[in-house]
Amino acid sequence: MGLQEQKRHFSVNLLDWYMINRRDLPWRRHNNPYFTWVSEIMLQQTRVDTVIPYFNRFITNFPTVQALAEAPEEEVLKNWEGLGYYSRARNLQAAAQQVMELHGGEMPQDKQSVFALKGVGPYTAGAILSIAFNQPQPAVDGNVMRVLSRYFLIDEDIMKGSTRVLMEELATELIPEGRARDFNQALMELGALVCTPKAPHCLTCPVMEQCSGRIAGRELTLPVKTKAKPPRPEQRLVALVEGSGAHRGRVLVRQRPETGLLARMWELPHVLAAPAAAGKAAAPLADEPAMALLAGSLWAEGFAARPEGLATHAEHVFSHIVWSLQVYKCTEQDLGSELPLIAAEARAAYDAQAASQASSAAAVTGQLQISAEPKADAELTSAAADVSAPGTAYTESQSGSLLEHNKPLSASTTANASQEVLTGKGDGLTYQWIGPEDMEKLAFPNVFLKLLRNYFAGAYDELAE
Repeated sequence: MGLQEQKRHFSVNLLDWYMINRRDLPWRRHNNPYFTWVSEIMLQQTRVDTVIPYFNRFITNFPTVQALAEAPEEEVLKNWEGLGYYSRARNLQAAAQQVMELHGGEMPQDKQSVFALKGVGPYTAGAILSIAFNQPQPAVDGNVMRVLSRYFLIDEDIMKGSTRVLMEELATELIPEGRARDFNQALMELGALVCTPKAPHCLTCPVMEQCSGRIAGRELTLPVKTKAKPPRPEQRLVALVEGSGAHRGRVLVRQRPETGLLARMWELPHVLAAPAAAGKAAAPLADEPAMALLAGSLWAEGFAARPEGLATHAEHVFSHIVWSLQVYKCTEQDLGSELPLIAAEARAAYDAQAASQASSAAAVTGQLQISAEPKADAELTSAAADVSAPGTAYTESQSGSLLEHNKPLSASTTANASQEVLTGKGDGLTYQWIGPEDMEKLAFPNVFLKLLRNYFAGAYDELAE
């Protein structure tokens, strides 16, 4: 069989299979360009089953391009909360505003205009134009490149730009006339359900007979893909500060900076424990110096809090950073009377830790960084965050220095403690005491969302031993 016949076999049999086996997905029930666009943005790096409830909620709250364009960003982020890749939500809203301003609220139908929308790359543009408008445009993502690499036995590295160009040209040739909408979705469906990354279901594949990769016994080694650089590990210390007095029943949170990683989202205060050595995992910090660092860093922002002990461990994964979190339960103290005592305890613990580490050849040296974010921006690689149950504290340690600060806290307050907004004296970020009712208003990254939900559910009433 020649190449042209192999291509025809692929297109015909794939479409026949799809028309019988396609999934009933909410964005497929309406030929609505806006729905197609939202679904494609949500599906980037995220499984279909995960996306469905988020899509339904998002469309309910923002049913049109205009509704999304005019919504407060905080509401958009809150509706995206838990889905990850939060820059997608910001870009989607910014692009909706572009559509309103430049196209009168109607999704453009030419490739140049669609590609010019913020957050829309070659794949998303092709998906919108083919699915929403049935235009013969390729929509080539990782799933599609895997299918084509196997079926046509393509040995080129799919991480290279030249390979993507090759795949887009091939995918365009495969689209039957007038069937772009169904064909591109069929190709995506095959990659998601049958031609899967690690265990392809070749026996149920509609194009199995002419699959060159299967015939050559290469279905498990294709596609060729250069391994990405592993993410940089970071050990971070998290303060779960319980309020007292007027703040009783509340927890201290802060808002991240206007730009950069997880911009403007809310989180529990945390600090970098120590930089990891090149190529090595970030080493955990022993409890005593960890709690001292947390107390000192909170004091630097104008908060007096006494760490009581380890509550839990957690992990959050980004594209080139992995946060390993040691979460400590802390108690708010009286600002005037406790700060000197906490500072003295912190300094003594760090002096002892530094002396111990100086005698160890294996110690990782360097100044501890007290920061609200890594210096490099990053995208989320996984929306999932692993929050463990209370467990045994780490025992390894790192040395470092403590930032000292004793200026009064800047605050803007009202009679309601939940509305109290404070500004950190060191980082200049916004802090707030929140209760469980405030969880419905503020947007948190997954890891902090789960930690707070667990806390308000009583999961950390007993500290880890």
